[in-house]
Amino acid sequence: MSDRVIRIVAGVVFDDRRHVLVVRKRGTSAFMQPGGKIEPGEQPLQALVREIREELGVGVSSAGSRSLGRHVAVAANEPGHVVDADLFEIVLDGQPRPAAEIEELAWVDPHAPGPVELAPLTAQTVLALARDGVG
Repeated sequence: MSDRVIRIVAGVVFDDRRHVLVVRKRGTSAFMQPGGKIEPGEQPLQALVREIREELGVGVSSAGSRSLGRHVAVAANEPGHVVDADLFEIVLDGQPRPAAEIEELAWVDPHAPGPVELAPLTAQTVLALARDGVG
């Protein structure tokens, strides 16, 4: 079973309207949190900072980040797999833009996300945390 678990880290970013940043990778349809796989020897937050720089072309503000715990959900793009994710609330140090494998980004209202297709971790966990006042 362990080969069917994908260990990742993901960032929860809010704008001034309390909308949540989501990204869509090239060749996929589901939007999800920015982030990715943790490389050997990396700590989760260290991996997230690297992934944010690669995917969004910005850094993570030194103003602080906050752990939102570890969560498991069905993987959006790998059938038969689950993601085991460390979630962190973070503040970006600039305006995010799609880079690397990211084709599109969007801001979704956690109370009314609209018709956008969301990855299970985003739909079931991140938006619930946002509705409960995280941030």
